[in-house]
Amino acid sequence: MRVISGEAKGRPLKAVPGQTTRPTTDKVKEALFSMIGPYFDGEIVLDLFAGTGGLGIEALSRGAGKAVFIDTNPRSIEVVRANLETARVADRAEVYRSDARKAIKLLERQGIRFDLIFLDPPYAMKDCGELLDELAARRLTADGAVAVVEHESGFDYGDRIGSFERRRLATYGETAVSIYHKTDGGEAE
Repeated sequence: MRVISGEAKGRPLKAVPGQTTRPTTDKVKEALFSMIGPYFDGEIVLDLFAGTGGLGIEALSRGAGKAVFIDTNPRSIEVVRANLETARVADRAEVYRSDARKAIKLLERQGIRFDLIFLDPPYAMKDCGELLDELAARRLTADGAVAVVEHESGFDYGDRIGSFERRRLATYGETAVSIYHKTDGGEAE
């Protein structure tokens, strides 16, 4: 694993020891960033279920202004911190050990609004739609926010999650990536 583009291009990223995480492959990461836009300009990023931190670190390397990393696994938190240092982007990052729902409540108290959200949970977890809906309901998503949901290719979150509309679905073997954009209208007409 490595940073693919931007200021930290080519820097290696550590994996979490054991088999508790499933890092996004470089191939999927490269395709994902070509779908959402190759570079950013100061956006605020949420990497929920951070694992190694690879997605949020890639966004920081490509110009995002700040990233918040959340994971419950203490080993993941250690690896995220180490990878942030290796990529030399730790000064623009916050790292929290928490489960997703508690983290959402914490972030609401901080008043952060995210432009880009990565949801890459264990494939057995199927409630990313509820989490994305909760992020929007708690006003943690900026107007025009983009949400990237990585999931098992045999599972489909649907074309709409609350105020988010799917614009892209791509499959890479057992992995699928759904790209959602926040719309003004809420529910589909």
